[in-house]
Amino acid sequence: MKHHSKRLAIALVAGLLATTPANAALTLFQQFNGNVGLSTDGGGSVANSYGIRAFVPFGATVVAAYLYQTNVQSAGVQSFSLNGNALAPTALPTGSGFSSARADVTSFVAAIINGGAGGIYNFTVGEGNTNSTDGTALAVVYSLASLPVQTVALLDGFAATTGDMTTLNLAAPTAAGFTAELRLGIGYSAGGQSSTVNVNGTTITNNAGNFDDGIGANGALITVGGNDDPFSTLLPTYANDHERYNIAPYVALGSSQIIVRTNNPTNDDNIFLAAFVVSGNAGVNAPPPESGVPEPASWAMMMVGFGGVGYSLRRRQNVNPRVRLA
Repeated sequence: MKHHSKRLAIALVAGLLATTPANAALTLFQQFNGNVGLSTDGGGSVANSYGIRAFVPFGATVVAAYLYQTNVQSAGVQSFSLNGNALAPTALPTGSGFSSARADVTSFVAAIINGGAGGIYNFTVGEGNTNSTDGTALAVVYSLASLPVQTVALLDGFAATTGDMTTLNLAAPTAAGFTAELRLGIGYSAGGQSSTVNVNGTTITNNAGNFDDGIGANGALITVGGNDDPFSTLLPTYANDHERYNIAPYVALGSSQIIVRTNNPTNDDNIFLAAFVVSGNAGVNAPPPESGVPEPASWAMMMVGFGGVGYSLRRRQNVNPRVRLA
């Protein structure tokens, strides 16, 4: 990919709609274009607190940071904290007994990372309801002049009941060196519960899910594709699916579009977060931008479909006999 020596302005676009019906697709929350990168990590525990990390290089500046929580059994928004700071989360669309929420933690995260040594930064999450909250995901977007121009897009909410499709329109046709990846955050997943991901007609996994970032117990069933995870291989096993996917191999050279489709045949996972990191400038379910900085007005109201099919409401102990409520 061509490297831009001049640092481009970062365009931040909020696409979260004010009113989103239950069982709607995940929607575009924020999009960033420029010399930007992304850190993601997940954590879950039946204890009152646990660690979660950010992976940010030296010299980078935090642009935005969000802490997500994923809940079950119609628990609604639960209290939680980051490094002892009580958070005021925003409830995301709910359905089928699942709920999730997002809190803006930019100020807390930036105070630690900006001017820091770079590398891995450790944070502590506190949960107010360890039984109903399956875990949390920390997403940090940062800028660094030495990075190539990229698009980072965060989609969140609740998955559509009919399966979903996300389209990324690229500003320029792909060439050698093109990079693109997808990371998923999934709650309430264990015992073979899984989702599929298809990129430009190729099914790359039938096994997105599991509790990679938690433990096999109610209140800790979460997996998040993170910076410390390897890319999942093509059609990985359930145990070897890391919810982080290199999707560039499925985009032909000279192509200007990426189409991602998902489905959840087991009807029992909560895909609450999807994050894309793509070379150059791209529009998510929008026309490709014509310049280095996309027009905010063209994306601000874009609804994005991504996630798995809806979920059947079941008591937790009935979904996975090996995972029981205390």
